[in-house]
Amino acid sequence: MMKMKLLLFLCGVVCVSADVLHEDIGIGGCSESDGEDMYGLDGEEVWYADFQQKKGIDPLPPFVDHFTYQEGTYETAVADQQTCRYNLGIDQKALKDIPLINDPPSSLVIYSRDDVVLGEKNSLICHVSGFYPAPVNVSWTRNGDPVTDGTRINVPYPNRDGTFTQISRLDFVPQQGDIYSCSVQHLALTEPLTRIWDVEKTQPGIGPAVFCGLGLTVGLLGVAAGTFFLIKGNECS
Repeated sequence: MMKMKLLLFLCGVVCVSADVLHEDIGIGGCSESDGEDMYGLDGEEVWYADFQQKKGIDPLPPFVDHFTYQEGTYETAVADQQTCRYNLGIDQKALKDIPLINDPPSSLVIYSRDDVVLGEKNSLICHVSGFYPAPVNVSWTRNGDPVTDGTRINVPYPNRDGTFTQISRLDFVPQQGDIYSCSVQHLALTEPLTRIWDVEKTQPGIGPAVFCGLGLTVGLLGVAAGTFFLIKGNECS
């Protein structure tokens, strides 16, 4: 039988500075088994609560200015999850007959963070966008073998059209002949969606060029203030 799972998200956008427009977003959400609490600025995550590690995470690279947060920010996120799940139970009863709508990813791109130089550390980036509901599951391979070390993925980031974006990264050292793949699984896909990245076919400069182009696109994404509901279905016995 098909079981409905409802996710409740609260989003807010704040514009600051008279001369420069910035988008400051806060997302709090939950499902029956998962939760999310994240702050972002101009399309980039600046803090999120990791409920598995039981702490707040600052995902920004070391070469940028980092934000400071009040003591107890993570504990507040944990308390907010309790409130969210209480409200979720009420909404599940009220919206139990709403049909399920799933949209597969409309964009899947894999590219290197920097220009590729054999033997030098780099990162592969798998950019997944246009899917609903969140999240997606991303897996990596190297020469056909699964890779888990050095991988990470951000929390789902909402787009203006109500879909989501997620970015998975793989730290690697390019070697001649290596072939990598990024595979994405989602409720709306009957089989994984896969993109291949070949070290030997990578042209100089293509990594930063694609990265900057996608960075600009993500930077323009925002979310109108308000509350919206995500519904996803999971098959269970």
